[in-house]
Amino acid sequence: MVLQAIRYDGVASTLSILDQLKVPHNMLYIPITTCEDAHAAIKQMKVRGAPAIALVAVLGLAVELSRHQENDLQTWISERLDYLVTSRPTAVNLHDAAQKLKKVVAEGGDLRSTVRTAAEEMLRADVQDNLAIGKHGADFILQGSNAPLSILTICNTGSLATAGYGTAYSIVNNLHARKQLDMCYFCETRPYNQGARLTSTELLYDKIPSSMVLDSSIAALLAGANKRTSTSPVRAIVVGADRVAANGDTANKIGTYQLAVLARHFGDIKFLVAAPWTTIDLDTKTGQDIVVEERAASEVRQVSGALFEDDGITIKRDQAGVVMRGHVEVCLPEVQVWNPAFDVTPHELIDGIVTERGVYEKNGDGKFELERYGALSGIKPITINTTE
Repeated sequence: MVLQAIRYDGVASTLSILDQLKVPHNMLYIPITTCEDAHAAIKQMKVRGAPAIALVAVLGLAVELSRHQENDLQTWISERLDYLVTSRPTAVNLHDAAQKLKKVVAEGGDLRSTVRTAAEEMLRADVQDNLAIGKHGADFILQGSNAPLSILTICNTGSLATAGYGTAYSIVNNLHARKQLDMCYFCETRPYNQGARLTSTELLYDKIPSSMVLDSSIAALLAGANKRTSTSPVRAIVVGADRVAANGDTANKIGTYQLAVLARHFGDIKFLVAAPWTTIDLDTKTGQDIVVEERAASEVRQVSGALFEDDGITIKRDQAGVVMRGHVEVCLPEVQVWNPAFDVTPHELIDGIVTERGVYEKNGDGKFELERYGALSGIKPITINTTE
C-alpha cells in the first residue's frame, strides 16, 4: 500500500488531497470542491509534483462540473481549464491534461460524463505508467549487474507527487524490491524541503534504507567522503522533471542542474531523468524556451516546521492533537533574494530519459531524438529495455 496524495471517489464525486505543507508531522486531507480550491492548492504547493498537480486540476474540474449548472458548458469548461493552467506555468503535464480535455469536450455529447471519464482514465494511467518507469529505470541502471549500489535523488518524486509509486522514486522502489539497493540518498531540497519533509516520509513508510544529505554536500558524498551509512558507491542520480524540451533539456527542481554537473565530473555516475511521456513538450524546442517560475522571497527568508515546548524535546500539539507548526525568520526582511523554483539541465549532461515507453538515450551525435519518436506511432526508444 502506497501513500496517497490524492483521494478521489468517482461515485460520490468527491476529491481530497493531502496537505503536503503539513507533512510529515500531520497527515491531513483537505477537500477540493471547485477549480478555485484546486488552483489555490497547486499555487500554494499543498499539492506538488507535475503529475499530481495535473490530476488534481482535472479531477477538481470534474467534481465542480458534477454540481455546476451552466447552459454553455463547453465554453465554461474551456475557461476553467485556462484558469487552472495559470497555477503552475512551468509544469507541462498540467497544460497537456488541459489540452486533452479540451479536445474531448470539443466532440460534444454528455460533457459531465466525458470530463469525469477522461479525468479518471488519467488517474488510472498514471499509476501504470509509474510502475513501468520504475522497471525500465532499474533495468537500465543494473544492466545485468548484481553488485549492491546506492542512488541519489532530489526533491520528491514518489506517491506524494503522483497518483502512486512515483517517477524517479519508482526506480528506487524497484531496485529495493530486487534487493540491490544499498542506500538511497536524498537532498533536503531547500527552500521548501520537499526531500526532508516528503521523500523522507515515503522512504520510512516503504522501509527503504536511506539518508538525507545537505544540498551543499553532494560533491563530498560522490567523492566517497561518507563511510558511515553505506560503503556502496552512488552509481546513479535519478531525478524527476517538470518539463522536458524536444532536445532533452530538462526543467526540474532548483539544484538538479548542479547534480548533473557533478555526475559528469566524477564520470562513472549515470544521470537519469524519469518522467511520463506527457512531460516531454515537443513544442518547446530547447531549455532556453522554458519559462522558469520565480517564487516569493519569504520562502527563503523563512523556514517552517513543528513547534517545540520550551524543553526543546516535546512537540507542541493543539487540543485536537494536531502538531502545531510555525515560521521562523532566518535573515532580515531587507535581504534581497533570488528564488527560482526550477533550473534547466542541458541535454548534454543527461544519460537517459526514462519514460513508461522505455529509456531514451542519445544517438551517436549526442542528441536525443524525441521529436522523431513523438511523430512515429509505436516506435521503440533507443534502449536496452523497451515496451511493445
